[in-house]
Amino acid sequence: MTHWFHRNPLKATAPVSFNYYGVVTGPSASKICNDLRSSRARLLELFTDLSCNPEMMKNAADSYFSLLQGFINSLDESTQESKLRFIQNFKWTDTLQGQVPSAQQDAVFELISMGFNVALWYTKYASRLAGKENITEDEAKEVHRSLKIAAGIFKHLKESHIPKLITPAEKGRDLESRLIEAYVIQCQAEAQEVTIARAIELKHAPGLIAALAYETANFYQRADHTLSSLEPAYSAKWRKYLHLKMCFYTAYAYCYHGQTLLAGDKCGEAIRSLQEAEKLYAKAEALCKEYGETKGPGPTVKPSGHLFFRKLGNLVKNTLEKCQRENGFIYFQKIPTEAPQLELKANYGLVEPVPFEFPPTSAQWTPETLAAFDLTKRPKDDSTKPKPEEEGKPVKEPDIKPQKDTGCYIS
Repeated sequence: MTHWFHRNPLKATAPVSFNYYGVVTGPSASKICNDLRSSRARLLELFTDLSCNPEMMKNAADSYFSLLQGFINSLDESTQESKLRFIQNFKWTDTLQGQVPSAQQDAVFELISMGFNVALWYTKYASRLAGKENITEDEAKEVHRSLKIAAGIFKHLKESHIPKLITPAEKGRDLESRLIEAYVIQCQAEAQEVTIARAIELKHAPGLIAALAYETANFYQRADHTLSSLEPAYSAKWRKYLHLKMCFYTAYAYCYHGQTLLAGDKCGEAIRSLQEAEKLYAKAEALCKEYGETKGPGPTVKPSGHLFFRKLGNLVKNTLEKCQRENGFIYFQKIPTEAPQLELKANYGLVEPVPFEFPPTSAQWTPETLAAFDLTKRPKDDSTKPKPEEEGKPVKEPDIKPQKDTGCYIS
């Protein structure tokens, strides 16, 4: 089963040379600066490389982060920070705020911002795989795992590193708690979509599928609520996506709940449940159109033409017709005016983020290496600050063409 996921653009960053003339007084310190520059550039290249896989991403990210840790943590593992934490200014744009960058002279800001982009890469990798026409079981598992890894990274940044920033994130910026929490929840919800598709494929009990769909709809509702106080100018498109997925999976829940009711000889209630599914599906279809017309970060697509969307429409229609036929021939039950209350709880298949930790400080960092950075020789004009021409350029992301039956672009 193919899937469609909304994606915000990657963060862009200004180049960092890690050249500290006068401050670097020995070859070991010079080598670390060279390695930081090259490993950062390599990681940034991989974000838009379609041949990159999770193993390549993890190796490149670990290589850079282990070196960067020397700018953040003391070598004796005490709570004291590194003397180099504030030596370099870093600039990053935000996923929703266009190309207006935030800048902080703080290596923790760099660690968080680059970590955020790594998490975004995992979501985009999952998107590319999930949009394939004939996704294999192994690929579905990789989509599922990639989304859980991304959720784990976002969660770790929010809980363990963002609180360490000297300058708190501005409202509406990526590192603000509302946005990062929305990313965590969205990743969990999308991973559960894969679980639902698998449960349907293996013909699990309709009650389990209905419960999973209901829990997934609740995840999307929570993510949407988290973003509700943001400026609509840059959050409207993302919120349309979350809202339409909430309606879509609530329709799924009512559809499969109707099957459960029919199996329990409650045909009248089953018809009412399917009618509610039909109503919610129509609402999701209208939201798909609105999503396509809403300006803002994210791809321009027509989700209602996507295979995953059309399949549910056919399922609701066919199941409702079956229930109506059964009621006309066998049950003759009255159809309730109120839709049944969904009080469904899934006991299996709920997604939790994969716990994430940054790698330990690279073995290249020794007391001697650290001593070879002499901050007393730092130039007074502070040449580590970016020059005007060092502004971050927008990330040119690969244009992913849709499979012939998906009817959309995945970014």
